[in-house]
Amino acid sequence: MATITERTAQDGAKSFKAEVRLKGYPAQTATFKRKTDAKKWVQDTESAIREGRHFKTAEAKKHTFADLATRYYSEILPNYNEKEQGERKSKLQWWVSKIGYCLLADITPATINEHKTAMTQSAATVDKYIKNLQHAFSIAVNEWEWLSDNPVKKVKSPKLPRGRVRFLDDDDRAKLLQACKESPNPLLYPCVVLALSTGMRQAEQMELVWSDINLKDGYLILHETKNGERRRVTLAGASLELLKEHAKVRRLDTRLLFPSNRDPQKPIDLRKAFLNALEAAQITDFKWHDLRHCTASYLAMNGASLAEIAEILGHKTLSMVKRYAHLSDGHVSSVIESMNAKIFGGV
Repeated sequence: MATITERTAQDGAKSFKAEVRLKGYPAQTATFKRKTDAKKWVQDTESAIREGRHFKTAEAKKHTFADLATRYYSEILPNYNEKEQGERKSKLQWWVSKIGYCLLADITPATINEHKTAMTQSAATVDKYIKNLQHAFSIAVNEWEWLSDNPVKKVKSPKLPRGRVRFLDDDDRAKLLQACKESPNPLLYPCVVLALSTGMRQAEQMELVWSDINLKDGYLILHETKNGERRRVTLAGASLELLKEHAKVRRLDTRLLFPSNRDPQKPIDLRKAFLNALEAAQITDFKWHDLRHCTASYLAMNGASLAEIAEILGHKTLSMVKRYAHLSDGHVSSVIESMNAKIFGGV
C-alpha cells in the first residue's frame, strides 16, 4: 500500500510525502517537491521491494567508505603482487582522505566528480584513481552486497592521450643487447632478453621463483599479476637457453631467479645497470617498461593478432593493445586480400 500526502509550509511552499507499506517490510518514506516525482518513487520502491533489491541499501547506511576500503585491503589486495598492492592501496587511501567519513548510501556520482575535478594530476593518473575506486565499489556491490549500484560507473574518466608506443629498431636493439652483455652486472643481459622475449612486466619478472619455472617444457607460471589472474608464459629461443645456463649457477640461499647481492630474499635492482647500458648504446627516451612495448610491437609486425598480443601480455581486454594495431596493417591487408581472392576469385 502506498500513500502520498500533500503538505503546505508556512511560506506557502508545497511538498509531497510518499509512504510505502508492504506486509512483512518496514515502512519507507520520502519527501518530494513535485507529486510526479513522489509517484515515480512509490512505483520504483514497491517494485524494488518485491524483487528483493531495495533493502540491500540497508548495508549502505551502515558502512562508510573507510569501512569499504579497510575490507578491500584485507580481502582483495592480497590477490595482487606487492607492487600492485601498494599502488592500489595508495590510491584508495587518497579517496579515504576525501570521502572516508561518508556513508556508502550518501556517495553519489556528483560526490566523486567533485573531487575528480579538483585533481591536478595528469589525465592518465586521474583515470587510474577512478578505475581503482570503481573496482572497490564493484566488489562492494557484487560480492559483499553492501550497495545495489556502483556510483562510479556514472563518472566519466578524463580523455586520455594516445598510449605510448616506444620500441627499438633492429640496430638499437642490437646495440642495447651488446651493452647489456658488456655490463659489469651479469644478470642484466639475461633479464633484458627475457623481458624482450616474453613481454613480462618488470615486477612480474623480478618476483619469479625457481618453482614456477619449467625449463624442460619451456614455460613459466606467473601466480601474481597486475590483473590478479595467473598467466602461463612461453619460454623459447635465447631466453630459454639463457635461463638454462642461469639455472646451472643458481644460488641455493634463495628461491628467487634474480636475487639481490645484498639481500638474496629480495630481487635485484637493475635500474643503474640498465641506465648505464642505455647510455653506452646511445639510446634516449627509453624505459624498462618500453621493453614490453618492444615485445608487443614485434609481435604485431610478425602477424600476431591483437587478441594474441593481449593474451601474451596479460591484458583482459583489447583496449590496451589497440595502440599496436597500425604495426600489423600489413598482416591485416594480407588477410583481406586472401579473403577477397577466395570469395571473388578472378573477377
